Order: sequence, then structure tokens, then C-alpha cells
Amino acid sequence: MAPDPVPTPVPASASAQLHQPRYFTWEEVAQRSGREKERWLVIDRKVYNISDFTRRHPGGSRVISHYAGQDATDPFVAFHINKGLVRKYMNSLLIGELAPEQPSFEPTKNKELTDEFRELRATVERLGLMKANHLFFLLYLLHILLLDVAAWLTLWIFGTSLVPFFLCAVLLSIVQAQAGWLQHDFGHLSVFGTSTWNHLLHHFVIGHLKHHAKPNCFRKDPDINMHPLFFALGKVLSVELGKQKKKHMPYNHQHKYFFLIGPPALLPLYFQWYIFYFVVQRKKWVDLAWMLSFYARVFFTYMPLLGLKGLLGLFFIVRFLESNWFVWVTQMNHIPMHIDYDQNVDWVSTQLQATCNVHQSAFNDWFSGHLNFQIEHHLFPTMPRHNYHKVAPLVQSLCAKYGIKYKSKPLLSAFADIVYSLKESGQLWLDAYLHQ
Repeated sequence: MAPDPVPTPVPASASAQLHQPRYFTWEEVAQRSGREKERWLVIDRKVYNISDFTRRHPGGSRVISHYAGQDATDPFVAFHINKGLVRKYMNSLLIGELAPEQPSFEPTKNKELTDEFRELRATVERLGLMKANHLFFLLYLLHILLLDVAAWLTLWIFGTSLVPFFLCAVLLSIVQAQAGWLQHDFGHLSVFGTSTWNHLLHHFVIGHLKHHAKPNCFRKDPDINMHPLFFALGKVLSVELGKQKKKHMPYNHQHKYFFLIGPPALLPLYFQWYIFYFVVQRKKWVDLAWMLSFYARVFFTYMPLLGLKGLLGLFFIVRFLESNWFVWVTQMNHIPMHIDYDQNVDWVSTQLQATCNVHQSAFNDWFSGHLNFQIEHHLFPTMPRHNYHKVAPLVQSLCAKYGIKYKSKPLLSAFADIVYSLKESGQLWLDAYLHQ
């Protein structure tokens, strides 16, 4: 779910006249999960009909629809930075509230854990950990710009022979990867206190330089959409696929072909073209203009130095290196973890069973854009990344109290676990395919 919705707010008096107080049970709410036409969700015991609003939701229809038929209080708090403003616009969607005898959330969710996490959230806000250090992000942006200039100067000063050419490619790959992590910060509204500034800088970084609400929930997490077309992911889903006798790929060899169609190919062969298709299909002309500005800048700065063939070679080498960097970092926290259908468990359990951390170090923080703190990032998606290490001990204490495993591992082990988990799930698929 995303901030600052755009529908016209309904005055409180008019809303009261239009919607007489009505009480609902969780059974009634659960029936409006989107399988039919109606979609309801609950926030702070208030029941909202989002059936028509999903198409106008600023964060996209899918992310809000994931919580249809469920309590969405914790994701609502997690993803919105100006909750008061958002609530004004929600009056037109309000249709009632939970009946007094109904619990505040479904029985599948741990009440004590949820209540204590909400207390932790209040403590985090009181300590100022949701406020960004703008100097941190300014220096981060400057280091990207300096590397961008250094890449061009390398060719201008040392010429276009093999060594300067590849050094330039490496520097540009660093620029692209680090710009990717920075646009991620703006996209999660974790830098500025208003959505407008976050979105403006997000457009600049991702267009000119350059979350998962339901992590590892099949059909609700875009990061695992590669299942089952290319990969069999997770123990449960892999066995299910085998029992259904489905074989889109030789999944028992997926830990091998991952090195061919995964890290090296995702950006240059898929994202590169799908993004253009997406913005044109959705008529996002501003996004398209920002994207074209990137290609224009690259063309006019490097074409005079390299010519067309050299420019194309540089471009695809950079995309290749960036793709490897992006895939290994983004998948190390998720693929080795539990992957299943949405079980509608509480916010904390959902994030912890699907994510893990990589040990903190200056290099790991920089290399991954602080996504080595994936657990904290998922629990507090609008928290500025420089505060993850401060909240981590509090999260660890909460997990220890409720017997939830808090996983953290070395960087290279995290990379290796991607391959091991693919090998394991591929074998589980094969066993089910042949014998079940």
C-alpha cells in the first residue's frame, strides 16, 4: 500500500449520512477477498470497501488487493508516512466496523506478538528512528555522481584501450547498482517527510541515473514470479508442482541453469525491455521521459569517445555486471527462505519466515545498499536505512521472546544458499514428479 491517495475526500457529515453504522464479522470480511468482485479490508477495526478503489490506489492495485479479506492495520502503518492525510481520503471507503464481540484481527495471527510489535513501532517512532539524516543521503548521492564522472574521465584521459574501457565499465556498473539502491530508498519514502519530494527524487535517480508487501507469498510477491515458469521455488510449491506433473523446465538442474538465465540475463534480456513495455502500456509518459533522458545522456557523453559499436559494447557489459550484482543481492534474503501461499499470519511472522539478514560490515552495507538488514527493512519499510542497525537489537529481542528464528549469515554463505536451495527444491520437485 502506498501513501497520499488521490480520490476526492468525502466530508465527515456526508459520509455519516451515506454510511450508517454497520457491524461485520471476520467471516464476512474474509468472504470479500477478491475471489469474487468485492474486496474489503480492515484497518483499526474499521471495515473498508476497496473494490473500486484498487484501480486508483497510488501504490498500484495489486499491493492493496493482497490484503483483501484481511486485517491490514500493520501494513497500512508500515507503508504510509502521512497517515492523517490518508485517513481523510478513506472516509468514502468506510462501510462499517467489526462487531464489538469480534477480535481486532484474525485468529491466525498471534495477538501478543502483534500487540508487542505495535508497542515496538511506537518506541521506534518516539526514538526518532523513522527520521532520515539528509546529510547521509546527500553524501550517498554525491558519491554516485563522482563515480559517474570518474567513469567518463577514465576514457577521456587514458583513451579507449582495453584496460580503461573495462575500468570505465566497472565504475558505471557501480554507479548503476548504487543508484538502484538509492532509488529504492526514495521509492520506500524513507528519505523525505513528504511523498512529493520522495517521488521527485525517485524519478530523477531511477530515470536519469539509473518492497514486497507479502514476501515469498506465491502470487503476491513479484520477486518469486519466476515460479513456475523458470524455477521451482520453496519446498511446498516444488512438491505441489511435481505432484501436478508440471515441467516447464528441467527443475532438477535449475541450480545449474540459474547461472545462465538468472544473474547475467535478468536486466539486459528482461527488465531492460519490460520496463519500456510497462510504461507505455500504463501510459506513464513522465516516467518514459525520464528513462529517455538517461539514454540520451549516455549517448551524447560516450558516443564521441567510443563510436556506436563501442558504446553498445559498453552498455551491455555494464548491464551484464549490474544484473549479476542486482540478482545475487536481491535474492540472497528470500530464495533460501520459506516460500508458500499466503497463510494470513501476523505481520512479524510473515516477514521473519520469508527474510533473513547478512552480517553487518561497512562493505556489506555499501555493497547491498543496507539490504543486508532485510528483516528490519521489511518490518519498517519507510525507515531510513542508516537506522537499521539501531533497531536490529530490539527486533532480535522480540524474536527471542516469541521463539521466532532471526537468521543472519555471512555474505558469501548467503550467495551459496541461493544455489543450495534451488538444488534442494529441484530435487523435491523431481521426487514428487516421478513418485507421487
